[in-house]
Amino acid sequence: MECTVEWVAGVGGDGMRFVAQTGSGHLLVMDGARASRPGEPGGHDLAPRPMETVLAGTGGCTAYDVVYILKKGRHDVRGCSVRLQAERAAEDPKVFTRIHFHFTVSGRGLNADAVERAVRLSHEKYCSASAMLAHTAQFSTSVEIVEA
Repeated sequence: MECTVEWVAGVGGDGMRFVAQTGSGHLLVMDGARASRPGEPGGHDLAPRPMETVLAGTGGCTAYDVVYILKKGRHDVRGCSVRLQAERAAEDPKVFTRIHFHFTVSGRGLNADAVERAVRLSHEKYCSASAMLAHTAQFSTSVEIVEA
């Protein structure tokens, strides 16, 4: 797997916008927040922050696992979303220290134990992003099941 990230400076070389091109050829734009003080490096607030993309990638990774595990178990899953709420360290490096994952899974006749097992397996065995973030962050999860 590979990825190339390039700084895309604005007029006059200012800004903190970056474009990543993934090995599969997809583009992802990232930007910084506007500078809070003159002379401080800042972006133009036109795209997600890099750490937001890390959090989003983790959500995508674990949601993918949950759907896959449920489908493999022949459960009638129709939808899955996960809302992540994260806290970061106050000092550099500002790693994630806590992440709460709230899963909303919809389907027909879904068994709560099966859904909770899929979430647990994702975090404990399959999700590479969760495995990396678990070195700095405490995880908590909640599950909501919606009959479709």
